[in-house]
Amino acid sequence: MTIERGQDWGRRVDRRSDVVEVASDAEAGALVTRLRRAGQTLPALGLLAGDLRRTLGRPDRVARLDPEVSEFTVDLGVVTVAGEEHWFISHVVARRSWWRGEVAATMNAQFLGSWDVAPRGHPNDGRLDLVHVNDMGVADRWKAWRRLPTGTHVPHPGIEAKPITDLDLALSRPLTVHVDGVTRGTTDRLVVRLERDGLTVCV
Repeated sequence: MTIERGQDWGRRVDRRSDVVEVASDAEAGALVTRLRRAGQTLPALGLLAGDLRRTLGRPDRVARLDPEVSEFTVDLGVVTVAGEEHWFISHVVARRSWWRGEVAATMNAQFLGSWDVAPRGHPNDGRLDLVHVNDMGVADRWKAWRRLPTGTHVPHPGIEAKPITDLDLALSRPLTVHVDGVTRGTTDRLVVRLERDGLTVCV
């Protein structure tokens, strides 16, 4: 069920015996992709670290889940790269460099490492957040980079930031695509779609 911003969300429960613990966004995304491609049901995932875990209010990295956990339903994203679909729990970034040329980030999580990339993002609001930079000089990028940890890089006239449910973005040149932090190839067209309420996670 799609959640409105500010609405109560998640619940405290005893850790389920069938929860699959994953140590990173990359591990979670790879597992979801493998199971989705095989047409299998997704288990609940226990997030031990990563940007989605931080978005859910748990910035710490843990070795395993506590006996009592917070359980959430979250959306999933799907990106197509070279004809293959890859599912992601946190983000997709298409870029060659952070400092020049086009950068397009599609966010399900609020955070990308130490950066608060999508400060208005929510992983169960039925939307993804696109943050897109194209024609922006190095000086302005430096200013935005300094503001990224606090989420104050937006609004900015050189940064397009908007909610989306799907995306078909023609890129100015082929860019490398990073899916939950893993390089998955290059593309000149960023194609993304949303799966609402696609996954249950625990932290």
